[in-house]
Amino acid sequence: MTTAATTAATRTNTLAILIAASVMMSLAMGMRQCLGLFLPPMTQALAMSASDFTFAIAVQNIVWGLAQAPLGAVADRWGLRPVMVLGAAAYVAAMAVMASATGIGTFILAQSLIGFGIACTGSSLAMTAAARAASPERRSVILGIVGAFSSVGTLVIAPALQGLLGAWDWRWGAALFVLLAAAMVPAAVITGRVDRLPQPSLHRASAGAAIAEALRNRRFVVLCCTHFVCGLQLIFVNTHLPNYLAICGMDPMLGATAMAIIGGINIAGCLLAGWLGQRYLKNVLLGLTYLARSAVLAIYFMLPPTPTTTILFAAAMGMLWLGVIPLVSGYVADLFGTRNMATLLGVSFVIHQMGSVVGAWGGGMIFDMFGNYDLAWRFGVSLGIVAGMVQILFGGPTGTWSRTRPAPTPTPAVG
Repeated sequence: MTTAATTAATRTNTLAILIAASVMMSLAMGMRQCLGLFLPPMTQALAMSASDFTFAIAVQNIVWGLAQAPLGAVADRWGLRPVMVLGAAAYVAAMAVMASATGIGTFILAQSLIGFGIACTGSSLAMTAAARAASPERRSVILGIVGAFSSVGTLVIAPALQGLLGAWDWRWGAALFVLLAAAMVPAAVITGRVDRLPQPSLHRASAGAAIAEALRNRRFVVLCCTHFVCGLQLIFVNTHLPNYLAICGMDPMLGATAMAIIGGINIAGCLLAGWLGQRYLKNVLLGLTYLARSAVLAIYFMLPPTPTTTILFAAAMGMLWLGVIPLVSGYVADLFGTRNMATLLGVSFVIHQMGSVVGAWGGGMIFDMFGNYDLAWRFGVSLGIVAGMVQILFGGPTGTWSRTRPAPTPTPAVG
């Protein structure tokens, strides 16, 4: 085969990997982000409280967080494909269990399987595959594009799911999720082709050594800590916005519309984040994102909810939603390269999922105690302001370069 033909074949294979990674992450994240739509019908049908439902969501996030780093280490050591295919199969099993749930016990089991499945197929491993398939010069933009296309899942799934929930029993919505999860399996197989692509010759540190080095890097530690707030804010909106609108007397379809708008606008948000991340300091962009999210949350919950304010809120949050994914993924790749990227993204995700637990379960407990979400959103806004300032002030560019990636080429002196 000629060099030109080989190059063309490589580009075709790379494009297939990027598309499949987008589809896989779109389905995994899209279904997970729409689970809050099940809260009203499932709590009524299965005699669960809001805190019961959100406890199960919290378990999902705990399993996701705890499994992410070990699964990332396995993927870095033995390849992404087997881990992603296993995760897609677990997602199918999870949705089948959820469709047959009879109470809190089976619902928690389903959420545990979802947590494992999304750890294998969600943002950390999908973005690792995209980062390895992209050239360093275009990595931030490519990550933004993959993240943007991954939002299509929420855009499409939310209104389709609410349509089913409004017309039929909630189990029909769960059955739809079984079919969507099954479509993740071939996407995972194709994304796994990235294992065959040549990678830069870097020092291959063990997972433990890579984690130890990362935890000595101040920028990575700040990134992990502020990731807590990211998880808290997103899962709070995902899980509780539909219920908040329901108790305020809004049409149930408004919550689904809001989630669809978030997913649709987030396409532009991820593209913009990837483009900006190629040109400006990623820590500053992340800090500004957390500050902007907090401002949007505060304004929305201070005003009486209406269809207009909810749609505007969803549009604003969509621009700020998953744009952190290309920024965080790109920053980790900038600091440490892609050799142990899945492992290190998994470490940061442990902290992220701690925030998700607080956002989901904590929000449910506050609602059960007080009958409203006032304390919950104020807590989320306050933490977001702190995280944004810390990320900007202390997550800056100074620090030592990683030993697990090549040092940057010095600029030759002029004159």
